[in-house]
Amino acid sequence: MTTILVVEDEETVQETLAYNLEQEGYRVLTADDGEEALRLIRQERPDLVVLDIMLPRLDGLAVCRLVRKDPDVAHTPIIMLTARGTQGDKMVGLDSGADDYITKPFGLGEFLARVRAVLRRAPGRGVMRQTIQAGGIELDLAARRVYRNGKELQLSQKEFDLLAELMRNEGAVLSRDLILSRVWGYDYYGDSRTVDVHIRWLRQKIEEDPSDPRHIVTVRGVGYRFEA
Repeated sequence: MTTILVVEDEETVQETLAYNLEQEGYRVLTADDGEEALRLIRQERPDLVVLDIMLPRLDGLAVCRLVRKDPDVAHTPIIMLTARGTQGDKMVGLDSGADDYITKPFGLGEFLARVRAVLRRAPGRGVMRQTIQAGGIELDLAARRVYRNGKELQLSQKEFDLLAELMRNEGAVLSRDLILSRVWGYDYYGDSRTVDVHIRWLRQKIEEDPSDPRHIVTVRGVGYRFEA
């Protein structure tokens, strides 16, 4: 199983990233500071490190440089996270040895796509090919493709992420606020009606009769549930 280390001192961000990576099928380790991150990298040899720059005890840039100097773990792919979004900041992050650089705030869909891309490029490592199947619908999470009864459907990025979240939790009712946090990201401040709009679009693509949905069921006053 592919192991990813998430190094982030902000608890909400760490928990959100860890949860979504675990939902994708990855084994996730976490660290709150740079020194703990360095210890886990050397001890656990993760397949990928998601590393915030602003960390207590030892910042992310220093961790990245130390990893690149250690021949035992120098090959470890690193994605840096930061609120610093200037071109100069990105250059410093990449020059320190990061494989990719993501500026906060970011969407979870983009984050997961970056994770898959970096893992694909890593020598001797690959992305797990994982699918979710239910009710004649099949999601290929690695290729980000969806099929209904063997025919490929064209979904937007958010429609795909929304369907994946619903199908992972088949039979469970997900509130609009929970869907917003998991699909749009912990930092999304938009209206929960965004979920309703995307649900409507999604039904038009996956349901035989969108006016009488079989798979994406509305639970009045709460949210939505996926049924096979």
